[in-house]
Amino acid sequence: MIATILLSFGVLFLAELGDKSQLMALTFSLRYRWWVVLAGISVASVAVNLIAAGVGHFLGTALPANAIAVITALTLLVVGLWTLRDALTSTDDSEEAPAPPSARNAFLVVISAFTLAELGDRTMFAAAALASNNNWLAVWIGSVAGMVAAGGLAILVGKIAGKHLPERGIAIASGLLFLFFAGKTVLDAFVPALGGWGSVGVALIAPALLGLGVAVWRLRAKSAVRDELADIEVDSGLSRKR
Repeated sequence: MIATILLSFGVLFLAELGDKSQLMALTFSLRYRWWVVLAGISVASVAVNLIAAGVGHFLGTALPANAIAVITALTLLVVGLWTLRDALTSTDDSEEAPAPPSARNAFLVVISAFTLAELGDRTMFAAAALASNNNWLAVWIGSVAGMVAAGGLAILVGKIAGKHLPERGIAIASGLLFLFFAGKTVLDAFVPALGGWGSVGVALIAPALLGLGVAVWRLRAKSAVRDELADIEVDSGLSRKR
């Protein structure tokens, strides 16, 4: 049983490295408290890997991946647009982003996003395959530990990077990343002929264009503010001379 736990841990940990779930963990860690993100990942991992181990042990079949992909993409799209709206509609002109949501709301967002992202993902298939030939309980324990460890590593990277980045920039980048994940999820499910890099390239188009538009809009807004301040200074100078 210990050998199966270690095997499952290694397989899931390696499968998560560079996967969209780990990138999501990094992104969430830039916006929410680290313990909220880790707790959400842990709960989602317990649920998803229990399903995977059960499917692999009792049924040996996969869940309807395409339907799950659509739901996942819609969830990521909503989270991405919500994050962008909060970052761009703040009346504060500084680099501070709007206050993050409460711990409870953030916890529910992380659980929902991770659960949907992992259902039908390659890591779920890996856990199901392991459970079909090994003790399902050991596979479940090892898989949960591996997924949480990979998420914890991403959170650590996110927290270190977040100390050197502006809050508003982090919020905008987070929103764009979620839009990218949404597009890639749909492409991977319905256009597998594109391949890994092909889907990445196509999924990057919309977030890249939107990010460029946001950058141009912010530059123009800052330029307008500077011009307004300059006009105020000129007017005040003329008033003093009079």
